[in-house]
Amino acid sequence: MQQFKNLSICLISLLCGLTTGGSPSVQIGGLFPRGADQEYSAFRIGMVQFGTAEFRLTPHIDNLEVANSFAVTNCFCSQFSRGVYAIFGFYDKKSVNTITSFCGTLHVSFITPSFPLDGNQQFIIQMRPDIKGPLLSLIEYYKWDKFAYLYDSDRGKVLDSAEKKWQVTAINVGNMKDERKDEAYRSLFQDLENKKERRVILDCEQDKVKDIMEQVYKSISCSFPLQKCYTSALTYDAVQVMTEAFRYLHKQRIDISRRANNGDCLANPAVPWAQGVEIERALKQVRVDGLTGNIQFDQYGKRVNYTVNVMELKSNGPVKIGYWNEVDKMVVTKSDLFPNDTMGLENKTVIVTTILEAPYVMLKKNADLFVDNERYEGYCVDLAAEIAKHCGFKYQLKIVGDGKYGARDAETKIWNGMVGELVYGKADIAVAPLTITLVREEVIDFSKPFMSLGISIMIKKPQKSKPGVFSFLDPLAYEIWMCIVFAYIGVSVVLFLVSRFSPYEWHTEEYEDGQIQTNESTNEFGIFNSLWFSLGAFMRQGCDISPRSLSGRIVGGVWWFFTLIIISSYTANLAAFLTVERMVSPIESAEDLAKQSEIAYGTLDSGSTKEFFRRSKIALFDKMWTYMKSAEPSVFVKTTAEGVMRVRKSKGKYAYLLESTMNEYIEQRKPCDTMKVGGNLDSKGYGIATPKGSSLRNAVNLAVLKLNEQGLLDKLKNKWWYDKGECGSGGGDSKEKTSALSLSNVAGVFYILVGGLGLAMLVALVEFCYKSRAEAKRMKVTFSDAMRSKARLSITGSTGENGRVMSPEFPKAVHAVPFVRPGVGMNVSLTDLS
Repeated sequence: MQQFKNLSICLISLLCGLTTGGSPSVQIGGLFPRGADQEYSAFRIGMVQFGTAEFRLTPHIDNLEVANSFAVTNCFCSQFSRGVYAIFGFYDKKSVNTITSFCGTLHVSFITPSFPLDGNQQFIIQMRPDIKGPLLSLIEYYKWDKFAYLYDSDRGKVLDSAEKKWQVTAINVGNMKDERKDEAYRSLFQDLENKKERRVILDCEQDKVKDIMEQVYKSISCSFPLQKCYTSALTYDAVQVMTEAFRYLHKQRIDISRRANNGDCLANPAVPWAQGVEIERALKQVRVDGLTGNIQFDQYGKRVNYTVNVMELKSNGPVKIGYWNEVDKMVVTKSDLFPNDTMGLENKTVIVTTILEAPYVMLKKNADLFVDNERYEGYCVDLAAEIAKHCGFKYQLKIVGDGKYGARDAETKIWNGMVGELVYGKADIAVAPLTITLVREEVIDFSKPFMSLGISIMIKKPQKSKPGVFSFLDPLAYEIWMCIVFAYIGVSVVLFLVSRFSPYEWHTEEYEDGQIQTNESTNEFGIFNSLWFSLGAFMRQGCDISPRSLSGRIVGGVWWFFTLIIISSYTANLAAFLTVERMVSPIESAEDLAKQSEIAYGTLDSGSTKEFFRRSKIALFDKMWTYMKSAEPSVFVKTTAEGVMRVRKSKGKYAYLLESTMNEYIEQRKPCDTMKVGGNLDSKGYGIATPKGSSLRNAVNLAVLKLNEQGLLDKLKNKWWYDKGECGSGGGDSKEKTSALSLSNVAGVFYILVGGLGLAMLVALVEFCYKSRAEAKRMKVTFSDAMRSKARLSITGSTGENGRVMSPEFPKAVHAVPFVRPGVGMNVSLTDLS
């Protein structure tokens, strides 16, 4: 372009140097539309610049309305009758057929910078390259699958032939009337706005592009200072092509100094020019470097082997981001497309879209006292401030209008939520708990994850189970208690048998001098004494008898060792079982959810969690999705707050599937009645999103990596999750950690004590009655008298009238005194035994 400017500066001097020497003249026709001053100037400059000593180019210029076929016919025939060798000019969709018809019939070459033709036309040399290839490559690079395509000629059929699964809204704007075009353009774009068409491709002539852009953006005209330069450059290159072609013909000694005839273009039959084929062949063989790059044609006069620069409109003007050619196709200069700096943002306020979601973004309690960004607090608010500080731009937080994260409607293919804000240009960046997914990555760009997470299950926290009456038995399994009982009985029986067979357990009673001795031997370990010994050892209380034989002591030793281990293990676990109140969760994993029907479960209605289940091919998750989409009433909720409230009010009959980070946060908030169960169902991350090709992407990505290396991301999470938590580190009331034992913890022990005491009294009563009945028979008295005598003995310790104890072993008719042990204290009075 600088070269073209230099040519403009030299225009006066070149025109002043124009002479009419003796060189042969080559007549060149020119058909210029009215108002094409720049193109006409470029044409005259080229005539002077490329003039040679062998010949001189002599132009014959006509200004006309190219849309008027009658005017085009008159001018073309006028040029033909003057004996021009070739014609340079313009056409539009109304006059193109007239031009091509005359050229093909009369063999007159027509060199044009107008839009390229689709067909294989003869004698038409097209200076403008075909943009079909670059356009398709650019669409594929940006991964656009839905857009509007505005065209003003037959080249609008370019995308129709592309075998792509694109949703293209093709609109021909070439038929709009000039007197109402402004209103028509505004109406057109309003309709596109209503249809959520945010991507528009303009494939029109320069004047239409300018008109459309001025209607869409009122101040856009100042942003296109080069709107006509490319046609001027093509005009200049066209003169160079004609010069090179005629120079080639001159070298081949083809007579170009005169015209064979100046026939009538309207003659019937038409008489083609004999030298026309040679001139066309010479034009197609030209290969030079011009202002528009390499200039080369195929057999049909179309540009080949050309390079197209890809420009992108930045805040500081159009910037080259890459190029396209037929060999390499689309080549993007990454450093240009994604600069490391944020130049151009100093005077611009970046719109940051986000969503009200605790603890990421929340309104302050006194938000009415603040304005703009100061009204909000939370993890993402702090993160946005850090990102802006590292990237060096000003920003404004904007809460997304529909309160959604972003999903594409299956029918309309329209994105909603924060993703839609970025896709349709309503925001520059999204700082929110936005999950990085494949479908979103296709339409927007994500930074490196600033937080890792996964889908988790939230349920209502079950009530802590109170210890049962016999909770003191919990430290040991019931199988162990049964084994202990059998071991107790078995040890007692073995001890009884060992004592019976061992001679060392048998002994004879020894009496003092004067006492009668018997030959009877006794054994202290009868079956009841064996049971008593084993029970005393198990209870760690001992007994007043002990084995004398080695075999008996072996039995006692191993039993003591057994009871030592059992009692120690029991005591070690007893405190934990009595003081800890355990919660019994109805579900522990996604498998538990899927195989039951009592507890309903669902997700957010518009978000990545729902999309995960919808797209999952895993049998378990597919089964869960089948249930969720057909459940009545619907298990989907509009907001996370609604899902949490549904969990709390469902009395354990609803489980909510959400990101683990949010689950952990809510678990730390009062009333502390929710909990996370099981592990995460997947692994993903939250990222900061920007529109495709945004200059912010690289800077934001580097800022996230730097914040992660500095540990600031972890500090922010601890600040908003745990430092501000309301339920303690365990997710519940911290006062319950050191709670004292209640009566319910040890009630069973008291019940056993009371039961044992009652049983002892009952057994004592049975013994009392049994003994009274036996004595009544032995002493020949009534049962009631015997009971009264026993009762008197139990209360006063005496059954006699004077308080002396009467032996129960002898009736009154017996006057003999038995032998007793001395010191027994059983003196029998025979006074009343008469």
